[in-house]
Amino acid sequence: MDFALSTELLDRVSSFMDTHVLPAEPLYDQQIASASNPHALPPIMVELKEKARAEGLWNLFLSHGSWGAGLTNLEYAPLAEQMGRSIIGNEVFNCSAPDTGNMELLALFGTPQQQERWLRPLLDSRIRSCFAMTEPDVASSDARNIRTRITRDRDDYVVNGRKWYTSGILDPDCELIILMGVSDPDAPTYRQQSMVLIPRNTPGVTVLRDLPMFGYTDRLGHGDVLFENVRVPAQNLLGGEGEGFALAQGRLGPGRMHYAMRAVGFAERALQLMCDRTLARFAFGGPLADQGVVREWIARSRIEIEQVRLLVLKSAWLMDTIGNAAARMEVAAIKVAALEVAHRVVDRAVQAHGAAGVSDDTVLARLFSITRALRIADGPDEVHLRTVARHELAKYEEKL
Repeated sequence: MDFALSTELLDRVSSFMDTHVLPAEPLYDQQIASASNPHALPPIMVELKEKARAEGLWNLFLSHGSWGAGLTNLEYAPLAEQMGRSIIGNEVFNCSAPDTGNMELLALFGTPQQQERWLRPLLDSRIRSCFAMTEPDVASSDARNIRTRITRDRDDYVVNGRKWYTSGILDPDCELIILMGVSDPDAPTYRQQSMVLIPRNTPGVTVLRDLPMFGYTDRLGHGDVLFENVRVPAQNLLGGEGEGFALAQGRLGPGRMHYAMRAVGFAERALQLMCDRTLARFAFGGPLADQGVVREWIARSRIEIEQVRLLVLKSAWLMDTIGNAAARMEVAAIKVAALEVAHRVVDRAVQAHGAAGVSDDTVLARLFSITRALRIADGPDEVHLRTVARHELAKYEEKL
């Protein structure tokens, strides 16, 4: 495995984060709090995006064709970590979910007309998008349980169902919904689902409520959405009929690496805050950093971060060299390991900060909620552990 990475782009992203993004966090929060619409893009984000694009730090995640920066997964991984040091970091570089996954889908499977209509404006950040898959009435971590129906009606598809935690749909700039539903319930298990492109303003799309995440209202919003006789042209099918599950799997491989390296960035930010706090805070005759238990927190955090970073880099290298499908076990493993480590490190940092750790005076409470929620989002830990165990057992079953 060759992890030799070019530092030029990494240094530029890191410098941009330190110079522009991290100092802008308080103003970002102030503008969100004072806005009449908490989901509207704050002016400081517009300014940061313009600066990042002017410096060529734009669409770094996308490697397909001529659409993005053309980086490999391994080359992008450390950049994702740097962006992950701030909750707002990914959006600054137009590298934030759910748009990243949706742009991957459109770049890989979209028709030229679909790419021109949706992919180009997403790459330019002129619009935003959302992905509608999770449903409130079933365990939709198992795609076989999805109930939303996509029915062919002559030259149209008609969609009926309910989705929730449709992240991004409350953003006023959201113009595209990519929805996964059942198009043929009688087909083989993993050929029943399809994906369709639904313009946000299509009649029959109703946002019932905005769902919080551990009490936090996200700027993009997490919509509980009802689809009632939503009609779109047949050419809005993404890929082929019955290919929805395969498309979803293609979307999730790089996306999970992005999540994992972002989680490493979260953990590094938390560890930095923990070290700063315990060196500056005095109790029991000296700085908190002199306490044995605090030194253990710091040491274990450093060890765990280094371990999980290497595991994610290995997974990125495998995706580049043998493909996403062949690296499926490693990709499943990093989704579990990275978020577990990030959550543990954040938890220690919260403890080191005492009351300040559970307040909004630091970013830690928000990081705590995000790292916990992401152990459910994009497939719960148990689904990924099931995948890892299945691959491990297969090696021994072959010998029987």
